[in-house]
Amino acid sequence: MSGYHRGEIAVQERAGLIRRASGAQRAIRSDIPEVAADFLGRQPFLVVGGADEWGRIWATQLTGAPGFLSVPAPDTLVIGALPLPDDPLAGLLSGAGTAGAAPARLGMIGIEPATRRRMRMNGRAVRAGGGLRVDLDEAVANCPKYIQVREHRRIAPCEDTGQRHTVADGDALNPAQQEALRAADTFFVATASDRGDADASHRGGNPGFVQVLTSRLLRWPDYAGNGMFLTLGNLELNPAAGLLLPGWDTGSSLHLTGFARTVWDADEVARVPGAERLVEFEVTAVREIAAASPLRWSEPEFHRFNPPVAG
Repeated sequence: MSGYHRGEIAVQERAGLIRRASGAQRAIRSDIPEVAADFLGRQPFLVVGGADEWGRIWATQLTGAPGFLSVPAPDTLVIGALPLPDDPLAGLLSGAGTAGAAPARLGMIGIEPATRRRMRMNGRAVRAGGGLRVDLDEAVANCPKYIQVREHRRIAPCEDTGQRHTVADGDALNPAQQEALRAADTFFVATASDRGDADASHRGGNPGFVQVLTSRLLRWPDYAGNGMFLTLGNLELNPAAGLLLPGWDTGSSLHLTGFARTVWDADEVARVPGAERLVEFEVTAVREIAAASPLRWSEPEFHRFNPPVAG
């Protein structure tokens, strides 16, 4: 019996990739192998996706010194960090499992840009001291495609970067945010099934692969992948989605929430090099946090499999 839900199967069938998806399913586990636990223990950040108290889907990042992620048991991830109070998922994560609150259903991705490795997970989180304990439902090792190589450093608490922590909210993208998205080579997307099971994933390409059609409408190509369609399968059942655009050189975070749909029109898809499908995202709310992260990253080395971007 397939472990995929009906949305994932529907997209696999429409894409003609049922056989590939069946083979890829072997990579989906309910535990974290030792080599992956070691990988997670070296990471300085984790991308997390989930729903806020109004049901809106957001993606964010949690950071800490290497070791802040640990795997005390194969089916358990401990996260030694919580989001900032003004993070869009602060309410969900800070109260998870406390005072009668239900565990938070999270999608997560640990990614190491320097080696192009990533580990995708989902599960149910509760507060544990100053962090979270996540009982895992699934763990998936993904391929290195479309990940840009970056090295990181952590700024010292006393280091004056000239940037101050500020928060700006809106219901559409301002001109600077639009330019940041047009220049982006990486973002993260959070989705959830119709049952609320969350997922977080990575999207990458050459600068320009994200099209800003209007201040409230984005479009990006869906490139060739493993055929699982964990993201598009969720969107088939539940269009709510959230995006995170990290400011790699500034430590800022641009959070978007809204609704997404898959575009299958062959003529539209053919206009975008390398695209097998397109995804359109309607922005309903924006939160930009300056100096949200202590991590600063080097200029990217683009993946050789990134398709060209149309001029």
